[in-house]
Amino acid sequence: MKKISLLIGAVLFSTLFYKQSLGLNMSLFSIVTIAILATYNPKSFKQKSSIAYSLLYLISAISIFIFQSSLSFIANFVAFFTLVGHVSEHKSSIYVSWLNGFYSFVAGFFHRNFNPDGKEEKAKIKRDIDYVHWIKIIGIPLIVVIIFILLYRNGNPVFNDLTSKINFSFINIQWLLLTVLGYYLLYNISEPIPVNPATKIDLETKNTLKNKGEFSIKSVKNENQLGVVLISLLNLLIILFLITDFTFLFSTQDLRASVFSSQVHGGINALIASIIIAIIIILYFFRGNLNFFEGNKKLKSLAYIWIVLNAILVINTAIKDCQYIYYFGFTYKRIGVLVYLLLTVIGLATTAIKVNQIKNLWYLFRVNSVTAFAILIIACTINWDKHITYYNLNHAQSIDFFYLTKLSNNNTFLLKEYSDNIPLKGEKKIRVDRKYHNYLKKLKDNNWQEFTYDNFKID
Repeated sequence: MKKISLLIGAVLFSTLFYKQSLGLNMSLFSIVTIAILATYNPKSFKQKSSIAYSLLYLISAISIFIFQSSLSFIANFVAFFTLVGHVSEHKSSIYVSWLNGFYSFVAGFFHRNFNPDGKEEKAKIKRDIDYVHWIKIIGIPLIVVIIFILLYRNGNPVFNDLTSKINFSFINIQWLLLTVLGYYLLYNISEPIPVNPATKIDLETKNTLKNKGEFSIKSVKNENQLGVVLISLLNLLIILFLITDFTFLFSTQDLRASVFSSQVHGGINALIASIIIAIIIILYFFRGNLNFFEGNKKLKSLAYIWIVLNAILVINTAIKDCQYIYYFGFTYKRIGVLVYLLLTVIGLATTAIKVNQIKNLWYLFRVNSVTAFAILIIACTINWDKHITYYNLNHAQSIDFFYLTKLSNNNTFLLKEYSDNIPLKGEKKIRVDRKYHNYLKKLKDNNWQEFTYDNFKID
């Protein structure tokens, strides 16, 4: 029964994707994938986390159907590997799930059949299906029959005429090859494989640092003093930077886009360097025995102050970016800055928790990777092009209209409505009309596998 489900899944795979662009087919394929994983791994799907990751995977596929955005495609692939890897070992960290999911997807067949450590599993597969026997029973008679047909055609003109009328054009080799590929991929993920030793190490590694016992008080004191001096100086430096930066922010009257761009990008570059250095230094000083030294309170306080000052730097950069957006509208780069700032705040918060609760580096990796994954899934459910276009047309002080026409087709209907209401003239109208008619043609030419939400908006 399970093998039949793989064969059905393989046929559906080629039917959904053979010479088709992505659309409805990704949502249907996600359902097939979840069904196969649940069929082969019923114990794993008793875990609520497996169901949750399945829903996130399905949401990302639906986002492709609705928006057709690059972000939706990326989120879908990441969610796919996350789900497959999580099924292989539900207790592993999310980045290990990505590794396990990718490995299972690419090399699951070879791992099960050619892995020296998997002799028992290999023997079981051989007992279930004797592939060599089936190759012999199908291949040898087929080759012999073809040889004899060729011989008989030369010896009998009537037989030759009869066989020459046989038309095998209905057999689509490419479709069959895609079906075989679909079977291979679905077989790979049907029983995902945890990669060792990465998974084993991850499961054995906890989030909290352990007190290793006795340590040299003198060396720890010296390290604590070095930390106090270094972080104090860095606190003074970042305070000076913030004072001068806020002075510029509230005193400048120059509203040129180039000035805002320079300030935002300069602030981001400073922020990236500052955060990376801050986290590295904090991780260095709080990597071991200093966490358990009673005289570390001053160093901890300075570390918290530094984290807060970096958070203020984040706010300062966000203010600049918001001013930039107010005057010149949204772009993907400006949205990217805000997303990065959000991730930075989360990173600073988790670093503070690491210091306060004596966590290790793996804690930061685990928490922040899960956060980044969650933000990716949330982001893929938003029609960014439409929101960018709406804000820029209705609220921005200055509009780069040609930038809007270069965005994806997600803003096509909104641009057309705006063009008809104004109405636009000249090159702007030509660009909008061209984009609108090209998109309508694309939607009308879509096969059912390629259907998107916008197909239902046209007659």
